[in-house]
Amino acid sequence: MARRLRARPSRILSSRSRRILIAVLATATGLLLACSALTIGLFLISRRVSTELTTSTVRDPRSAVLTVAVSPEKQALIEALVRQFNEQRQRTPDDEVMAVRVQVMDPEAMVEAALKEPDFQALTPDSSLWLDQLDRAYASQVGEKGIIAPRLVAETVRYAVSPIVIAAWEPVARELGWPERPVGWRDIQRKAQADPDFKWNHASTSHASGLLATLAEFYAGAGKARDLTIEDVQAQATLDYVAAIERTVRYYGEGELAVLERARAEGRRYLDAFVIQEQLVVQFNLSQPPERLVAIYPAEGTLWADHPLALLERPEPTANQRRTFQAFREFLLSPEAQRQVLAAGYRPADLSIPLDGPDSPLTAANGVDPMQPHTTLQVPSPAVVDVVRNVWWYTKRHTNVFLVVDTSGSMRGEKLEAAREALRVFLDQMQGDLERVGLIEFSSQVNHIEPLAELRENRGRLQERIDALEARGNTALLDAVRTAYARLRRLNDAERINAIVVMTDGRENASNVRLDELTEEIRRGNQEGPPIVIFAIAYGEDADYEVLQALADASGGQVREGDLETIRQLYKILSSYF
Repeated sequence: MARRLRARPSRILSSRSRRILIAVLATATGLLLACSALTIGLFLISRRVSTELTTSTVRDPRSAVLTVAVSPEKQALIEALVRQFNEQRQRTPDDEVMAVRVQVMDPEAMVEAALKEPDFQALTPDSSLWLDQLDRAYASQVGEKGIIAPRLVAETVRYAVSPIVIAAWEPVARELGWPERPVGWRDIQRKAQADPDFKWNHASTSHASGLLATLAEFYAGAGKARDLTIEDVQAQATLDYVAAIERTVRYYGEGELAVLERARAEGRRYLDAFVIQEQLVVQFNLSQPPERLVAIYPAEGTLWADHPLALLERPEPTANQRRTFQAFREFLLSPEAQRQVLAAGYRPADLSIPLDGPDSPLTAANGVDPMQPHTTLQVPSPAVVDVVRNVWWYTKRHTNVFLVVDTSGSMRGEKLEAAREALRVFLDQMQGDLERVGLIEFSSQVNHIEPLAELRENRGRLQERIDALEARGNTALLDAVRTAYARLRRLNDAERINAIVVMTDGRENASNVRLDELTEEIRRGNQEGPPIVIFAIAYGEDADYEVLQALADASGGQVREGDLETIRQLYKILSSYF
């Protein structure tokens, strides 16, 4: 009995144990499931956060630091103004310190970056034309048919302007008739036709100064100062007028700073006249060069670089960054900042500041006239600007250009692949099918010649040839350049720009012709016939820079240094010369 009695508690405890065990197991299972769910949840969240981090910029929601993309020609001015703004240490309502950071980049790069994931919240290019281009590109990306096109550009303010002028060395300007009489586009054309040594240029229409100058030519051709229409642009008389002027351009080129640097280094040997903003003429002359530049305001009228500051309408700017934009905008328009704008050679947005005051650099001594231009041309509608861009490829001075490509053994691997991509970029940038392009591939000797032909005929063959490039052998650089030069000489085409773009990564070691023989041949040939300009790319650390420099000097060209990271951009830049 006692045993049974002792036994009952044992059975009772066992049952309780089972219940406890079941409870523990259930709890553990629940915790395990909860942990698993939590783990999965955290994993998914981390994945989402990780994805967000890779697709957008990490941002402090309270950040009051505004990054502004700035076009290079006004870097010094904006950096000085930003320093003063930041020193004020203005604060937002939640006590964050407002600050502005500067990111210098070309306007074209600003537009490309703004359409992706920009690490800037505002931008100040040299012209509103870029903002129009940005908005239209954005609308084509995200817009829907039948609804109002979305805009990426929000608030905009203009704090400085500068007219587009033809900068000429003073003796050249006097030969053109300055300052006794107005000088226009026709005068430039006549001078270039009458004097084969006269060299002038404007940037391609992928740069604001080039596009604004081209728009002015179309206005002059149409005989208008405002309301330029698509019909005006496409009228045969207008096209003939513009084509006659464009045929006298020596070659096109990069932005204004690159032109000004070469003008400073080479003087009249480089160019006699070129299109830039007025403020760059002032800055050039303030540096006390041996010979000063004079701003010619085209008699037919001109357009202005209007230097807008714009906020991007994206989700990223925080409320505080928007406050910083407002504060910086007000600061740029303050009397003190506007006086600094004038001191830098720009015309301030504040019209109460006199341009001819005692502190103004807009003086005859600095080559400019604050009373000019007498005629301001109206910026046409975006649709007209688009047509001008497209038509320009048919009115511009056309090109004969040989691409001379090193495929010696040292190019094997990543170098050759990067060069292939860069060559494809060059062809893509040459949008006009009337441009003539050829290709010469060399290693121990000239391996292949793709004859010069209009791109409408050989674009596909050139692309196939680029895809098929193979690296082997030594470096017969001089023989390859001589082959290209001889072919262009035989063509004897004075109507077009004649050029060679040569790229090599190694040292000359296999040619039959010597460097001094070839440079003499180039100098003599360029004096006797249409000039052929050599643009050379020293690709990598082992490239023979001195040989390339000698070739460029003999032809009036230039040498650039590139590597795996920059070769693509370098070919893109050089394409703007044609």
